[in-house]
Amino acid sequence: MKKLVLVCLFVTSSLAFGQGVPGLSKGQTLYLPVYSHIWFGDLDSRGKPSMLLVSVLVSIRNTDPVRPIRVMSAQYYDTLGKRLTEYVTTPATVNPLGTHELYIPKSDSAGGSGANFLISWQSDMPASPPMVEAIHAEVLGTRALAFTTSARPIDDQKGKR
Repeated sequence: MKKLVLVCLFVTSSLAFGQGVPGLSKGQTLYLPVYSHIWFGDLDSRGKPSMLLVSVLVSIRNTDPVRPIRVMSAQYYDTLGKRLTEYVTTPATVNPLGTHELYIPKSDSAGGSGANFLISWQSDMPASPPMVEAIHAEVLGTRALAFTTSARPIDDQKGKR
């Protein structure tokens, strides 16, 4: 039994160390899925589910305790991949451990259920990559719905292949 416990502890600690700290970077492009609405419930007589509009708060958090980063762009795309708007028209500096926020009101349903952002950031010196999440919310009387999505880095070659 003691051997089994030791093996479990070793495997668990090895997995924790394997996740590691993300490497330093001078910039990235991040893909962030967002939802301007969600489908839910049973299908109606026309074969459609119900739709619930939600607001979206995008949180771009500089995780570097020493170096600032710059958010260079935050392009918003709809479900079909059509670029809708640019949320960062001039680079925005995010201080060490600071946060830059973007907000999509509930009334803006243009993105659809498959909306997304491409967020680009840069730093003069290698820095810890930011943590980027979207918080989706709707409050209906005494009920509330809230959920998050997280960004991930992508290879943004823009046709250089």
